[in-house]
Amino acid sequence: MKIIGFESGAGRRLGVVDGDMVIDLQAVDPATPADLGEFLARTNGDLGALADLARRAGAAARLPLAQVRFALPVARPGKIVCLGLNYLDHVKEGRYADNVPKFPTLFMRGPNSFVAHLAPLIRPLVSETFDYEAELVAVIGRRARHLTLANVASVIAGYTCCNEGSIREFQRHTSQWHMGKNFDNSGSIGPFVVTADELPALAKGLKIESRVNGRVMQSDNTANMMFPIAETLVYATQGITLEPGDLLVTGTPSGVGHARKPPAWMRHGDVAEIEIEGIGILRNPVEDEKR
Repeated sequence: MKIIGFESGAGRRLGVVDGDMVIDLQAVDPATPADLGEFLARTNGDLGALADLARRAGAAARLPLAQVRFALPVARPGKIVCLGLNYLDHVKEGRYADNVPKFPTLFMRGPNSFVAHLAPLIRPLVSETFDYEAELVAVIGRRARHLTLANVASVIAGYTCCNEGSIREFQRHTSQWHMGKNFDNSGSIGPFVVTADELPALAKGLKIESRVNGRVMQSDNTANMMFPIAETLVYATQGITLEPGDLLVTGTPSGVGHARKPPAWMRHGDVAEIEIEGIGILRNPVEDEKR
């Protein structure tokens, strides 16, 4: 099942993709939450009720997918936990080549730093060093603490794509990456959440690729993560309680712009695409911040 957030004249909506149509779940039952995270919290991660709503949909609840305005697939994630340095070739192309991490490198991003599919990524006025990063995202379906490898899969509702856009100059101002990772509208998530049952266990073995203006910049496979999703969630939940709708952004492969000679920064007029096998293509134009 593909779950989509979208905007309508009546506000934020939650939908299910059915071929080239979107089923508007609020049109089926107005009491349905418009935020996937809230829906997951109400059902303790059970998406069966969402599938039941989609099956009940009449013609009036169906909209052409090509005509909807995409919104973030999870409207208000409580936490966006990001994993850096998770593909060895990416570690080797940067300043950590001689210091390969022994544990997952975790940091947080705020929701204000992400836009939806087809919305513009904003290159800030203060820096040209705007980099793309193709990443897989796991969507947490139910409350999780002290996970084990035996039960970790049960807390994942689905997966989506991310362009974890980074302002490299600001990322390197200090030993903490926070500033360079949290510029407004610098990253994107979407276009859909694909439920976990439609992908390989723990999303292993998926091709992941980034393109800028059609040119392949990164191409790898999620099987090559140094810290796979299961191990990362077990590590994180030793101390962090994850809630329905929280996101785990799992790191980027090699081929990023800062490692190229000359660097390949995203610029005004570019179109960035992130494609992950079985999920879809996340596409965003790049625009300069307005003065």
